[in-house]
Amino acid sequence: MPHILANRIAAALAVTVAAGFAQAGDLHVSAAASLTNAFTDIARSYEARHPNTKVLLNFGASGALLQQMAKGAPADVFASADAETMDAAAKQNLIANGERRNFARNSLVVIVPRDSRLAIKRLQDLAQPQVGKLAIGNPASVPAGRYTQHALAAARLWQPLAGKAINTQSVRQSLDYVARGEVDAGFVYGTDAVLMQDKVKVAFAVPLDVAIDYPIARTATAADAAETKRFVDFVLSPAGQAVLAKYGFLKQ
Repeated sequence: MPHILANRIAAALAVTVAAGFAQAGDLHVSAAASLTNAFTDIARSYEARHPNTKVLLNFGASGALLQQMAKGAPADVFASADAETMDAAAKQNLIANGERRNFARNSLVVIVPRDSRLAIKRLQDLAQPQVGKLAIGNPASVPAGRYTQHALAAARLWQPLAGKAINTQSVRQSLDYVARGEVDAGFVYGTDAVLMQDKVKVAFAVPLDVAIDYPIARTATAADAAETKRFVDFVLSPAGQAVLAKYGFLKQ
């Protein structure tokens, strides 16, 4: 009996150790919703090069991801769609000191349904009576929404258009609303617009006096600093940058 018990204990320990090794190879990456397609490809390429590592992706509005991290959600790498959210992460000591790097840029555009006949060529045109609902990311948590607010405020249109605004929880939700024809127009990133060219079209590029930078950093709670650095370096490498360019992201 003691021999059988010892074997069972050894077997249980073996399973526990094996599970520990499996978990040790997991890399948790929280990234802005607009990075969904690009980071899915980047993760696949990274895993092909490092088969012992499994990249677990978590996408959402940058502000929502920040809140998740602040509440203890697992994250080794954080990639946001704006500098402001990463600044907030730094102030809350959620990212490692001195390891923040910009890895891509984007543009802000106004899109309309593919079959739309509205004459929209500039921000002022959105005030036309025939333009009804506008999909705008919630500025409180969606970087694209903050860029939109900044552009409209500069054009003195933020308040005049407030009654038309439909706040969304991510830039991809804004894209979906326009694609389904639930709104007359929406503000999204240029990279989002190209994903549904069969359902939406770009009306015009939104003028901005600030750059839409995408920063990435190792989190303060990263389980494996070396592995995390290797992933961040891959995003910044020619291979990673080629994937980003494929999806329309601009170089720094």
